Amino acid sequence: MSAFPSPDEAGLTTGALARRLGVAPTTLRSWDRRYGIGPAVRADGRHRRWRAADVAVLETMCRLTASGVPPADAARAAKEGVLPPSAEPVRAVAERPTAAGALPLGGDVRRECRGLARAAVRLDAPAVAEQLATAVERHGLTVAWQEVMVPTLHAVGRKWASSGDRYVEVEHLLSWHVSTALRRATRAVVAGDAAGGPGPGPVVLACVPGEQHSLPLEALNAGLGRLGVPTRMFGAAVPVEALTAAVQRLGPVAVVLWSQARSTASLPLARHVAETRWGVAGARRAPTVMLAGPGWAGRPAPGLPRPTGLSDALTILAGAYTT
Repeated sequence: MSAFPSPDEAGLTTGALARRLGVAPTTLRSWDRRYGIGPAVRADGRHRRWRAADVAVLETMCRLTASGVPPADAARAAKEGVLPPSAEPVRAVAERPTAAGALPLGGDVRRECRGLARAAVRLDAPAVAEQLATAVERHGLTVAWQEVMVPTLHAVGRKWASSGDRYVEVEHLLSWHVSTALRRATRAVVAGDAAGGPGPGPVVLACVPGEQHSLPLEALNAGLGRLGVPTRMFGAAVPVEALTAAVQRLGPVAVVLWSQARSTASLPLARHVAETRWGVAGARRAPTVMLAGPGWAGRPAPGLPRPTGLSDALTILAGAYTT
């Protein structure tokens, strides 16, 4: 059954149908031109008027392309009323962008990336949310982050950078839903909240001052929770004084400092945190400080671990917590 009210006898205009489906009118025109997914009747032989049967075909087309099916295959299945054989997501072969607004994903990506990118460009929030949740459930958090979320986020960033500040709305919508998916995947773990308390302290996660990119830390936070490692997430642009106070109050086993850009990476700050001590005299402790993110690249920092990715960071931090 159609998810939308049926068009009346006069049919829907392209603009009205585009609003109902959450796609751009140019996308509908492109599908009509390229794949013959068009209205059966055209008023006066020129103006498109979409009837109930036309809408049903387009709903199927939207659903299939959002799940990662290439547009040509989706169009064929939608018109014939036969869904393509389902298959586990695999690395997709290189696919030529077929519509304006296609994101530059490249060829070696999971099929889910293509579906997620199409849904994001259409600003189809329900489809974006559903695909992110499915990726986490099907592949686990680490794979979903590294092989679905990150490639799609990077593609949006490249599109934004090359399009004169267009697609900002796509980046914001996708980032918000990625953050939501990561938080829903996070499991709270109880830990002592005072320095010197029983057992190891939590892992503190913070972006350095001036750094606003917190999604990688949110992925790490969710991953640590799933491993049973307690965390305290402080998010973007944490001031030095606030970070120092948190370390002294919590007595963390480790502190992760995220820097996306070289301009925000401060080795003096990292060393300051690493030298922070707490506990009774004769049994003073200090945290392991992990430098995460591309901003730290090329800056020697002996004694401060620098993970190569989410999996590596999880391994190091889980080991530090259980040692």
